[in-house]
Amino acid sequence: MTTRELTTDVLIVGAGLGGVAAALAAADRGAQVILTEEYEWIGGQLTSQAVPPDEHPWVEEFGITARYRALRDGIRDVYRRRYPLIDDARRIDALNPGAGWVSKLCSEPRIAVGVLEEMLAPHRSTGRIRFLARRRPVAATAEGDRVTSVTLSSEIGEDDVTVRAGYVLDATETGELLPLAGIEYVTGFESRAETGEPSAPEVAQPANIQALSICFAVEHVDGGHTIAKPADYDFWREYMPSAWQGERMLSWTAPNPRTLELSTREFGPNPGDDALAVDADQSRNAGDSNLWIFRRIAARDLFESGFYQSDICLVNWPSIDYFLAPVLDEPRDVELEHYAAARQLSQSMLYWMQTEAPRPDGGTGFPGLRLRPDIMGSDDGLAQAPYHRESRRIRALTTITENDVSYEIRGDAGATRYDDSVGVGMYRIDLHPSTGGDTYIDVASTPFEIPLGALIPQRVTNLLAANKNIGTTHITNGCYRLHPVEWNIGEAAGHLAALCVAEGTTPHEVHADAARLAAYQAELDATGVERHWPEGRVYAY
Repeated sequence: MTTRELTTDVLIVGAGLGGVAAALAAADRGAQVILTEEYEWIGGQLTSQAVPPDEHPWVEEFGITARYRALRDGIRDVYRRRYPLIDDARRIDALNPGAGWVSKLCSEPRIAVGVLEEMLAPHRSTGRIRFLARRRPVAATAEGDRVTSVTLSSEIGEDDVTVRAGYVLDATETGELLPLAGIEYVTGFESRAETGEPSAPEVAQPANIQALSICFAVEHVDGGHTIAKPADYDFWREYMPSAWQGERMLSWTAPNPRTLELSTREFGPNPGDDALAVDADQSRNAGDSNLWIFRRIAARDLFESGFYQSDICLVNWPSIDYFLAPVLDEPRDVELEHYAAARQLSQSMLYWMQTEAPRPDGGTGFPGLRLRPDIMGSDDGLAQAPYHRESRRIRALTTITENDVSYEIRGDAGATRYDDSVGVGMYRIDLHPSTGGDTYIDVASTPFEIPLGALIPQRVTNLLAANKNIGTTHITNGCYRLHPVEWNIGEAAGHLAALCVAEGTTPHEVHADAARLAAYQAELDATGVERHWPEGRVYAY
């Protein structure tokens, strides 16, 4: 194998939501960009990981960037132009094609891929953005406090590529550039002595990391569609993690994240609910009592009769959370072994549903459940990529702690307000069971801001975090890891990198100089980045 060398202004490694947003922002400001992605689809959480967007209740009014709103509008536009919606659905401004309760916009992942590709297309046509597909970072070099190059291997047998760039953005799902480039970072739980967080343990637990999940989509149609019995099914069928309090994980029963009491959910395919009446607002209704409709991504009743044979249900439930062992900082072969085990867990849950799951009519098994590989863009019907809830996190200029966002601590004063704010977000602190044996941690939060200092490493001067690898703690990662926040982080990082290229400065210098910071923030304002929440509103979540 040989290695090609490329040079660019800004290298963005990872084309999830943060990476795509960063590429758009940097290119719009005039920088030359190379964007890379390991998996077949761009879009990360929303596409290759197949996770419908986790968003706050006010997303249709405010609290997201203009570019993120354009993405959401673009998805709806595809359905209105190309799909046979019934008239009542077509007339809804806030169209929710899946009528899922988890989000006001549940849709098929491939639609989002197309819209994201369309958003990038003009810059790719001019060459301002060059996209390197199916590439994973495997090495990096540094000189002093600067990253000088990143080497990317091909997942499809092409030559390695080494990219030299003025600025590097780590937009990977797990902060993969940080160990490669020798950048200081944190994993797992920090100690309470370090962060002062009431939900933190007394002693740091760096290997205690939230579950990852391999999602999949199913429909329910006539016939038998039972998959072959997974090799690890017998293990997973009997597995009873401590958080399940003596119940099997493969079941309709799981801990309630807020009370930790066991709760049994409903499951019944194509329930005939009123899809037009779905009001996806988790501040009023958590919505997860019915698993079929919670993350439904296609509601057949919103379309002309016969267009969809069935609703399409996205499975991202507690029963597929994989937390046997961490994957961060493990050798690549061990990491892949855990991904394979997580895929076995997801397949085992499907097999259990098809063969043993209790039905509302008193019977067992739903053999009519059928995987939709075409919806996932994969051969086996599972998501292309694992859904990582937690990443390596930079040692940042600013670290956001539970004390900055917890409603119990902050109350009506709201979250910490930052002079260097580059965006906003909102979600409860939602931590899934973890590799250390912990159950859910669920803490009410307040609408929060994204400080620029959380995107900037303490030491390295030309790398920015552009995903869930910013300066949060294990606890606050639980509310800063969601789709619109990741997008906002990437957008702010991409814009800043382009500014630094144009003006010959560094992120540290912009952050430290009030005039430069204000000018940068004014540019963000002009592009539609909301940096503070509207005043005079009552926020209850």
